[in-house]
Amino acid sequence: MDILEAITRRSSTRAFLDRPVSRETVTAVLDAARWAPSGVNTQPWGVAVLGADTRRRLGDQIIAAREAGTEPNPDYQYYPEQWDEPYKGRRLRCGLAMYGALGIGREDKDKRKAAWYRNYRFFDAPVGLMFTIDRRMSKGSWIDLGMFLENVMLAASGHGLATCPQASMAEYPNIVREVLGLTTDRAVVCGMALGYPDPDAAVNSFRTEREPVESFTRWYD
Repeated sequence: MDILEAITRRSSTRAFLDRPVSRETVTAVLDAARWAPSGVNTQPWGVAVLGADTRRRLGDQIIAAREAGTEPNPDYQYYPEQWDEPYKGRRLRCGLAMYGALGIGREDKDKRKAAWYRNYRFFDAPVGLMFTIDRRMSKGSWIDLGMFLENVMLAASGHGLATCPQASMAEYPNIVREVLGLTTDRAVVCGMALGYPDPDAAVNSFRTEREPVESFTRWYD
């Protein structure tokens, strides 16, 4: 798969085959991703690779917090406090497409909750990744981390793997730090499911739309 194909075919996969991914393959993915650019070569990213027991323990604790009514307390604010257009409409269409692929109606709260809780199980992927950054770093380093994340996803595609980046895994950073034994100077940024995609899963059949180049580009001659 060439780089342009990898970019355009990448999608957030939410159902995976029960097929293990070797440590060597995960290492190869990260070995390619580490060549992402970063300001003055700071390389600010940190990665935790979660096996089955750790994934289960982390998911159990986050779901227990949710069920207990504990409010999320992420280390940073991902989404805006108020949704305006065009972002509000894009968010709505994304949710409708995903739940539509799952066959879940807007009023079926139990099924919606069960589908959301699959986030905390890394969608049953054989590998879960958690990404952190040193709290001392500023916004530019978060941009660098974003480029590293994209490299991880593209490198995974090169190995026949699929991914789903997950901001949801950063909702309860104190739980993440406790389970993974991280110090408080590490900000929890996101998780990522990694594995071989299930081609027969309906949830993997939908694709979100993208705006045409003309809608976000201005040319200055």
